Amino acid sequence: MPRMYIFKRFERFWHWAQAGLIIFMLLTGFEIHGSYALFGWEKAANLHTSAAWTLIGLWLFAIFWHFTTGEWRQYIPTTRNIVAVMNYYSVGIFTGAPHPFRATQLSKHNPLQRLAYLMVKLFINPLIWVSGLACLYYNELAASKIAVLAGLPLSTIALVHTAAAFMMLAFLIGHLYLSTTGHTPLAHIKAMITGWEDAQESEPAAAVVNAGGR
Repeated sequence: MPRMYIFKRFERFWHWAQAGLIIFMLLTGFEIHGSYALFGWEKAANLHTSAAWTLIGLWLFAIFWHFTTGEWRQYIPTTRNIVAVMNYYSVGIFTGAPHPFRATQLSKHNPLQRLAYLMVKLFINPLIWVSGLACLYYNELAASKIAVLAGLPLSTIALVHTAAAFMMLAFLIGHLYLSTTGHTPLAHIKAMITGWEDAQESEPAAAVVNAGGR
């Protein structure tokens, strides 16, 4: 089967490093909230903070990489063929219909993926950043009399941070499921490891979709 080189080396590193850090932060975060005991509260809190700073550094470098390479254009939302993709995920995937979208280097994400990733980058990630840092530096920020924190209890900020974490968990579960919806259950996962994705010759509509799907 012919293959296409889709995901660059840094994209693959960023994807898996981000996934590992997010899963680790969910693990330690739930322990901080008392869901179970694994590391111990103090160690879990320290590990959570260290992973958070590592993830923030990774995100900042990824933002720099996306803008300097032009890859940010991959996340521009589009309505082109969005109905076809929605129909595929709601019906076609269960009837063996061909996927109406095929990734290329110039168009790596289908319309629904673009919307989902854009929501994560513009809403969930910033909400986690702001609420997490506000929790970490609550006393310093409150002492500085920042208006937005005036009268806002730490418990409220922690609740916002927890809600954002659950949004990230929901996205992660959906992402894991959709990663198994390629022409084989491991096709998309393999592509994110090697960078190469199989070009299915049985899907002639892919070339048409990608020609104007950016």
